[in-house]
Amino acid sequence: MRLRALLDTDALGLRLLGGEGELDRTVRGVMTTDLRDPSRYLSGGELVLTGLAWRRDAADSEPFVRLLVQAGVAALAAGEAELGDIPDDLVVACARHRLPLFAVHESVAFATITEHVVRQVSGERAGDLAAVVDRHRRMMTSGPAGGGPDVVLDLLGSDLDLRAWVLSPTGRAIAGPKTAGPGLPAKLAAEHLAAARTGRRGPHRVTLGSSTYSLFPVRSSGRSPHASRDVRETVLSDWLLAVEADAGDWPEERLDLLQGVTQLIAVERDRRDAARTVRRRLAQEVLELVQTGAAPAEIAARLRVAAPVLLPGLGAAPHWQVVVARVEWQDAELEGGPVAQSLLEEILVDPLATGPEPSDRIAVAHTGDEAIALVPLPAVSTEHDGSETGILADALLASVRDPLSAGLDGDGRVTLGVSAAVHSAEGLRGALEEARHARRVAAARPGRVCAAGHQELASHVLLLPFVPDDVRRAFTARLLDPLRDYDRRHRAELIPTLEAFLDCDGSWTRCATRLHLHVNTLRYRVGRIEQLTSRDLSRLEDKLDFFLALRMS
Repeated sequence: MRLRALLDTDALGLRLLGGEGELDRTVRGVMTTDLRDPSRYLSGGELVLTGLAWRRDAADSEPFVRLLVQAGVAALAAGEAELGDIPDDLVVACARHRLPLFAVHESVAFATITEHVVRQVSGERAGDLAAVVDRHRRMMTSGPAGGGPDVVLDLLGSDLDLRAWVLSPTGRAIAGPKTAGPGLPAKLAAEHLAAARTGRRGPHRVTLGSSTYSLFPVRSSGRSPHASRDVRETVLSDWLLAVEADAGDWPEERLDLLQGVTQLIAVERDRRDAARTVRRRLAQEVLELVQTGAAPAEIAARLRVAAPVLLPGLGAAPHWQVVVARVEWQDAELEGGPVAQSLLEEILVDPLATGPEPSDRIAVAHTGDEAIALVPLPAVSTEHDGSETGILADALLASVRDPLSAGLDGDGRVTLGVSAAVHSAEGLRGALEEARHARRVAAARPGRVCAAGHQELASHVLLLPFVPDDVRRAFTARLLDPLRDYDRRHRAELIPTLEAFLDCDGSWTRCATRLHLHVNTLRYRVGRIEQLTSRDLSRLEDKLDFFLALRMS
């Protein structure tokens, strides 16, 4: 399509500020950016949309425009929502480099322009994509006609007879038919990640059973498919579009159509990522308070602010768990924190959950090379054995280990640590240290994808002098707090009984004599201790754990 056609479309609200003689330029795509140097994501022919967040002063306009011209873009469209009128220095720079410049009225969303360009560019070759885009416009609204990526995939099925799924890199079905075979999404995600690591351009074709699938990467709308960016920065977070068909038999027009569909899905992905911004900021604020040793009352106040955002409709403050993740690559200077953050947001979603935003109750921050998730638990129930439910490290990676291993491709590792549930702001610092220590335990194991939980820290083997004080306190509290609480409520003297029982080397007769109790009464108290702590005082390991907990308390 031509730039002139954009200017003639009243619904786009574009106003030409310069470049009248260049309106016959061809537009081949669209990109939204606020980077100071977006050139590595440009392949030429794009209409570049910007909110001008990159501009700090007048001197920034000239180098920005020069980079766009060198990349061969068709035109620049600047939004008026941030600064009002478009700065004169940008107008002058565009005129100097003969780059057409449009002003976008503050009432017009960049998504509207993106959809229009995608529809026109692809629709010139495939009219059926126009129907997809029209439906997608309704999907982007908040009214009853919305529905997320499922709407686009339904139309692919009804109009083009194509079964397709939008999948996460961990193999979660974000959208698509519910009839996918068991384990199929995870297998497709693993095949896609393995192919992506080779650097081959999509679509990637794979045969599973008797069916052939074509796998299209869904990249952020701010990235070019030809970007030189290291694939490891995004391979563990990019979505994919899996189509049950052999794209090798398709004409060029059909391939262009599906590439256009991935751009539409990318808009939804970007919208979901934008919605995560608030949750990420909340996690970062709480994390900074915890790490700087802020008063529990201050942390509790911040949690009260976070709770309605993470758990809408919940009256009381929930319990919390902390999960720490780290992504490491061999022989690569990549910042691991953002990669781990995006991955952890996906891992912590129930693999059976569907829809683009089931992670709206998870807040993940990153610091350095690690990501830290603050996971609210609306209620913490107790199993028959006395253990508390919540996120379990063993189950956390069970459904995602194979896809992630394919994406790591022999030169990367993912390690995670999970804390116990805590009941107050005062326990968060200990939970954070506990999760970090559990992750270090996971890192000591073989394998590309490993996790460890707080249960694995509850052993005297790990309670050595180099273990952080907060982990020691968490260990002691987990063993003794249930007994102290019970003693406080019932005056049962379980703690003195435990001390005496250990001092008597587990002898029922000697302990009963020392405490002036009947042996049956002693057996009842020891049974209550075992029930409350899920430990067995006939086992040497559990006796040692109690011995150390009492000594450290």
